[in-house]
This record gives sequence, C-alpha cells and structure tokens, in this order.
Amino acid sequence: MSLERLVAIMRRLRDPERGCEWDRAQNFATIAPYTIEEAYEVADAIARDDMDALADELGDLQLQVVFHAQMAEEAGHFRLDDVLDGICDKLERRHPHIFGDAEHSPGWEELKAAERKKSPDSSALAGVALALPALERAAKLQRRAARVGFDWPDVAGPRAKVDEELAELDGETDHQRKLEELGDLLFAVVNLARHLNIDAEAALREANAKFERRFRAIEGEPGFANLSLEEKEALWVRAKADQADSSA
Repeated sequence: MSLERLVAIMRRLRDPERGCEWDRAQNFATIAPYTIEEAYEVADAIARDDMDALADELGDLQLQVVFHAQMAEEAGHFRLDDVLDGICDKLERRHPHIFGDAEHSPGWEELKAAERKKSPDSSALAGVALALPALERAAKLQRRAARVGFDWPDVAGPRAKVDEELAELDGETDHQRKLEELGDLLFAVVNLARHLNIDAEAALREANAKFERRFRAIEGEPGFANLSLEEKEALWVRAKADQADSSA
C-alpha cells in the first residue's frame, strides 16, 4: 500500500545511522510550521479549483502526519496505527445514527459536550487551538461562548461595540495600549461578522485578493513609483472601476 511505502520511507529518512541529516534533526516544534503551511496549500489548491495541485498538496499534508507519527513512535508516545484507530473510533462515536442506534442517538453538540467533560479543562472554550488563524480563532471562541448564552441578542450590540472600540483606539496615545485596543477592535469586527453570518477569515481573504488584483493592475503603469499619491489614487480609482465593469 502507498501509506505503508510512505511510512517505510520516513523510517529510513529518520534512521539514526543511514537517514537524512535534516530529517533526523527535526522535532515536533520544528515540523509544526510546515504542517500548518501544507494545510494552507491544500486550501489554496481548492480555492483555485486545481485538482492536480490538490492531489499533490494532500500528499504533502499526509507526509506531515506520518512525520509526526514517526517521531512520536521513536519517543514511545504513540504509533501511526494509534492515530488511525483514534480517528476511526471518533468518527464512529460521533455518528451513532450511522454506526449505532439511530433512534436513541445523541446530537452532535451533545456528543462534543460529553467529550469535553472528560477533558481536564471543563471550560466551554476548551480545545480551541492556539495555532488557528487569529480571526478564525476569535470567531470560534465567540461561538463557544454563545452556546452557553454569552452573546448579543442581535447585530445591534456588536455593531455598537465596533464604534466603541474604535473610539477607544482613537483616544489612546501609548503604543502598547493602542496594540491592545486594536486587538479589541478586530475582535469586535469578527463578532459583527459572525452576527451577519459572514466568515471574517473568508471576507479578509477576498479583500486581500481584491487589493492584489487592483494593485497589480496599476503598478505596471509607466513611472508608477515616481507618481504622486494623488496620481496613484487616480489610477486606483480607475482600476477599481474597470474591474467592477469586467465582473458585471
């Protein structure tokens, strides 16, 4: 099987005597950034609807799982089989309506809540990964709090909070306090997005893409770097109008 081949290759790369010097030197912390990067590259291939790239990136992501599992096995923590058995058990446990008694099956949230109760951390916020993108993690923390009733009843509350946080940012002069207030403002904007049923992370990705399209359209203009800000702004407005017309 291909998975067995990949496991064998990774074991050889990590072999203390015959392995690759770079692979042998790695640990969980040094590999984690690559794991996150590969997950984003999977998402990028999906966004571009590039199935060839997706197949390639999924392979890279699978390598990350095998890499971590190999290091864990060497340290005596767990093996790849334990990882696979664990996810199989979890899927069956979380889908009792498929693999068990459909009539008496608890709901998804009940199952998740029961799992959290078994954790040493009993908070409603337990298990929200620190490595998530900040906007996504903010939304997830807010959703968790909302499940136990800590939430605005409608969009008016978070909308007013954005104005409040913006005013507090404007009133600060200390750099550290400005940093804190800007964080509060971003958190409030994510809350507003959530109440509008908008994914803040997706909205910012779209804004990034839009900025990139428009900037690329104007930076090729002759002498762009030496133009005044007003001239660059005029080009920006024209590019904005041109792209709006082309998408209509």
